[in-house]
Amino acid sequence: MPTQLDLDLERAFQRHYAPGGLLETAPLHVARFGVDMPMLVQSPQALPQYFAYFSVVNAEKEFIVDGAVRLTFAQAYAAAKQAAGGLVEGHGVKVGDFVGLAARNSANWIIAYMAILMAGGCATLLNGWWQGGELAEGIRLGPCKLLIADEGRARRLEGHDHGATILPLLHDCPPAEGLAGLTARDGGSETALPEVAPDDRATMLFTSGSTGQSKGAWSDHRGVVQGTMNYLAQSIAVLGLMEERGELPSSQPTALVNVPLFHVTGEVPLLLQSYALGRKLVLMPKWDAGEAMRLIEAEKVTYFVGVPLMSYEIATHPDKDNYDLSSCVTFAAGGAPRPAEHVARIREALPQGFPILGYGLTETNGVGAGNFNENYMAKPGSTGRASPPLVELGILDDDGNVLPQGAIGEVCIRSICNFIGYWNNEEATAQCFTADGWFRSGDLGYLDEDQYLFIVDRKKDIIIRGGENISSIEVEAALYTHPDVAEASVFGLPDERYGEVPAAVYLTEEGRDLSPEALRDFVAGEIAPFKVPAKFWRVSEALPRLGTEKVDKRTLRTRYTAEWERERSA
Repeated sequence: MPTQLDLDLERAFQRHYAPGGLLETAPLHVARFGVDMPMLVQSPQALPQYFAYFSVVNAEKEFIVDGAVRLTFAQAYAAAKQAAGGLVEGHGVKVGDFVGLAARNSANWIIAYMAILMAGGCATLLNGWWQGGELAEGIRLGPCKLLIADEGRARRLEGHDHGATILPLLHDCPPAEGLAGLTARDGGSETALPEVAPDDRATMLFTSGSTGQSKGAWSDHRGVVQGTMNYLAQSIAVLGLMEERGELPSSQPTALVNVPLFHVTGEVPLLLQSYALGRKLVLMPKWDAGEAMRLIEAEKVTYFVGVPLMSYEIATHPDKDNYDLSSCVTFAAGGAPRPAEHVARIREALPQGFPILGYGLTETNGVGAGNFNENYMAKPGSTGRASPPLVELGILDDDGNVLPQGAIGEVCIRSICNFIGYWNNEEATAQCFTADGWFRSGDLGYLDEDQYLFIVDRKKDIIIRGGENISSIEVEAALYTHPDVAEASVFGLPDERYGEVPAAVYLTEEGRDLSPEALRDFVAGEIAPFKVPAKFWRVSEALPRLGTEKVDKRTLRTRYTAEWERERSA
């Protein structure tokens, strides 16, 4: 049966469902699937309109705090309009053009992101942790005619063929200085910007799948805006209940930004939703629990989001009681499972707030399910119920049939918020959608009697390390580029800090000597640091095989998980 919190949230939603209300929905016929999906009809049509509207509504509120750089919503919008004019008039950006962005989090990353979209470009968010070859591959996929990059990422690209013109992005300075390269040729705030339609390309984010190749998941403006507004609907309901209970902070909503903005969690529920909420964003260039607590106290942070280990590190930090963390009423997590025992530990250590959990994917623009407050305490192993009003959650079998309550199958999501497809990869796009529009997540799970989702396993051969998806096949491919490696297998091992870490087992060519340390150093030059296995085991016999002649990863994972745990407990 629904809990009291579920009923209260439904009541809060109902206030806004009426015609003309913020959450009024109407069916939109999606021709390629032949089905109707609900859409929020009061939403802006595209991201440039979304930025323009909410930057006026919240004009004088502080928006970005990035060290010494502090910008209001109005100042951020003006800076983005200036930079967008430069992209259009000086660099010839047209509607739908792929424009790459490769940099660490900063105020100028946010302004550059806005500028690309306001210029009509498709914001192509490259993983800032990638090495040069990985970055070049992402740039070529569009291809991107322009790349806005900070010094570190531009340096990694040296010697790699990518074909883009690089425009420099500087950190720790005002946008006019940090993005001067965008307006160096011509254009500015007076430049006429193009009209952008809901069906135009908006964003491309990258996701690792079971094939090993990073795929470019692209969305139109309708999907990104609707996904953002679906999050807003959820927030309005929760904040309304907090206000009724007298739990709403008196200060401006403020979020600590310590997840990468190039990932969907940072981009949609954190960054984009903040425009509509009038929420201040306090940026951290690098995660550090002590610095996070200092900023929570100094900036009166009300909302914390990160991979699960981050809030747990705050809850268990020896200096926690030296800081006033009372303003922070929400400790959200996403991107990886949060161990159930951590939920009670966080609530006990940080009693002024509740831990919450979200479930969504790059391909769903982050929307999916959520587990909040008391309900999360009652069902800490669940990722929650489908997020209203746009998300339909189903458990499907391999043939696309919806399974009954309690049956384990593939977790699937149907919504107008879903991405359009993988760019230049029709085969992968076709495989991830059913004929009637369900997106196949690759996760296995079930719905309980209250329609709460429980994830039990994964179908895809990926490892999730602290919220980062790692394709084991991609890491294996990097291992095989070493001439001395004859066989290799990569799989995930449990880790208290990151949830899961990659590990490798390898066999050398006959007569060759290759130490784990030497192989680690070699692989570190081929792939991003977070993909490098945390442990290498060298074996002297061929790896175990299944009847299909594939490596038996299940046996290897079981064997080496036990070995891993013995080593760490010794």
